[in-house]
Amino acid sequence: MNPNWDERYKEQEFAYGKIPNLFFKEWLLKFTPGTILMPADGEGRNGVFAAQQGWKVTSFDQSIEGQAKALQLAKENSVSLEYIVGDLEHLAFERESFDVIGLIYAHFSAEKKSLFHKKLDTFLKPGGIVILEAFSKNHIHLVKENPKVGGPKNVAMLYSQEEILADFQNYELLLLEEEEVILEEGKYHNGKGSVIRFVGRKMV
Repeated sequence: MNPNWDERYKEQEFAYGKIPNLFFKEWLLKFTPGTILMPADGEGRNGVFAAQQGWKVTSFDQSIEGQAKALQLAKENSVSLEYIVGDLEHLAFERESFDVIGLIYAHFSAEKKSLFHKKLDTFLKPGGIVILEAFSKNHIHLVKENPKVGGPKNVAMLYSQEEILADFQNYELLLLEEEEVILEEGKYHNGKGSVIRFVGRKMV
């Protein structure tokens, strides 16, 4: 388990707020509710939003403190979600069992990033959707200027459009862009950030 995340999520306030990521919200509302997998769901703001829209949500993260906050948030909103604490390397779901995978600031170590994306792909149904927003490699300069914007300080953990195209080759591109955005997400995502946004449909 990652003690740094436990420390962060142990704080009373929600590290990234209680409202969903705006890009995730915008795109999820375009699809008919079904099953959704939310890796690195932290304190559950995105998973809880999906549950509010009628999705059957499976969230996971490494932090037991994040799980406690997510279940609290779900209760506050009168919804439920399945929340598993563990490492993606050791988690096994049924093949092709999810309609959507939401990857919102799900940053993995450089050597595992592509492997994890390919593993997650096996859990997604043909015709299923990936919704991804994460910091781009150009974000490294912005986080050095303003640490309050958050994000990894190791450029290898950040994303490029080329990496996304390589990892999700069997996907129809609905959107792929790099954009500078102003983040106002709780205490730890504040200021100008450079993000990669990707929405893809797994080919049948």
